[in-house]
Amino acid sequence: MLLYPIMEPLKVAVIGTGHLGRHHARIYANMPDVELAGVCDINQRLVKKIARQNNTSYFTDYKSLIGKASAVSIAVPTDLHHKIAMDLLERDIHCLIEKPIANKINQAEEIAALAEKKNLLVQVGHIERFNAAVRAVQPHIKNPRFIECHRMGPFKKRALDVGVVLDLMIHDIDIISYLVGSKIISTEAVGAKVLTDYEDIANARIKFQNKTIANISASRLSVNEMRKIRIFQDDAYISLDYIKKQAVIFKKSGKRITRSNIRIQLKDALEEELRSFVNCIKNKQKPLVSAIEATEALRIALEITSCIKNSS
Repeated sequence: MLLYPIMEPLKVAVIGTGHLGRHHARIYANMPDVELAGVCDINQRLVKKIARQNNTSYFTDYKSLIGKASAVSIAVPTDLHHKIAMDLLERDIHCLIEKPIANKINQAEEIAALAEKKNLLVQVGHIERFNAAVRAVQPHIKNPRFIECHRMGPFKKRALDVGVVLDLMIHDIDIISYLVGSKIISTEAVGAKVLTDYEDIANARIKFQNKTIANISASRLSVNEMRKIRIFQDDAYISLDYIKKQAVIFKKSGKRITRSNIRIQLKDALEEELRSFVNCIKNKQKPLVSAIEATEALRIALEITSCIKNSS
């Protein structure tokens, strides 16, 4: 009889059980090769509820997780990302950090440097990389000339520690940089504060070295939710709806324009993201969105917010 080694489940914890963290906990709790080692939040009433729902322990101090978890999801306000990530990386704990990676470039660079020094994995939650529609469209993108993005939604009392650029637009910044694969040569932007101390609506125009131009609009004051990207190439026009997970490609064929739907295999983006995090740790692979890539997205986003401040 052959005996096979039994793989120990990966012990993962979640820090922050608010809007996103509670879903991280739910998904980890349902992974057969993962043990949800605990959930942590300073709101004791909330964290007890999330712990009970997922049959795990709760903590109000993230340092209590040291020695109990090999990996964590950090889903707390952005200004806490650096401190928590650095403390846990120092104790040899892999980290998935919700986007943006940090508030400042030097903080993001310190996280990336420490992860490299300790040979630990840091993945950043740019979830649209795992959107089924984005993955389906990517093979059709060859030489984009112009990209237009709209990401808008109603006002919500969350992520109020940052403006709409770091809250919403950064998703499209990351996706566009990923698809274009060229250096940025110039950035222009405008925006306005309406309900918060930061910009609540913003528009940016980015020019890349390969001559691609991207126009990105973001708002957290819209009546209806919209998340769309349109990609124009020499031979095609691609329209993608993130929410509906639908994509259409238009191509020139002689003197005719043909229209066809791009087949999309529907999957839950957050489940795919967390599964990728776990698999990368177990198989010692590079994450789809590393700390280095997330730092570059942050760099672009901060350049946009700087442009907005200077244009006010």
